Amino acid sequence: RDTVHAKCAGISDELARQAPLATSPLMTISGLVSHLRWVEHSWIEVTLLGREDRGPWTDEDPDREMRIAVETPIDQLLDEYRASCDLHRELVASLDLDTESRGVLDWRSEPVTLRWILFHLIEETSRHNGHLDILRELADKVTGT
Repeated sequence: RDTVHAKCAGISDELARQAPLATSPLMTISGLVSHLRWVEHSWIEVTLLGREDRGPWTDEDPDREMRIAVETPIDQLLDEYRASCDLHRELVASLDLDTESRGVLDWRSEPVTLRWILFHLIEETSRHNGHLDILRELADKVTGT
C-alpha cells in the first residue's frame, strides 16, 4: 500500500491521467489508484462483512472506478486510498484470519476467509504496483521508487 504512494509521489495530475497504451485506455496511474481503493472496499466491506456495495461501478460500466479517476486530482485519489486502507485495517484488526465472508460471490458457492481475501489483496496490490512502476517510467522517466 505504501508503495502505491511512493510510485505516485510528485507526479502531476496531467501525467497521472495519461494512458500510454493505445490498447488499454483505462490503464492510467490515476485509474489504478482509484481501482485499488475500490477493490479493497469490495473485498473487505462487501464480500467479507456483507455490507452494501458503494462502489462506483455499474452493470453498464463495470470499470467505472478507473474511468472516474480522470476527474479527480491524484493527491485526492491517494488521500482517499490511504483513508480506505486505514478503515479496512481497522475493520479487520479484531477478526481471526479464519473468519468467513458474509457476502455472496457469484463464482463460488462457499465463503472465503479473511486470510484468503488478504492474500488476494496482496496479490492485487503487488500486480498493480508493477503496473504503476511501468506507467510512471513511461510518464516522466522516474524509476526505482
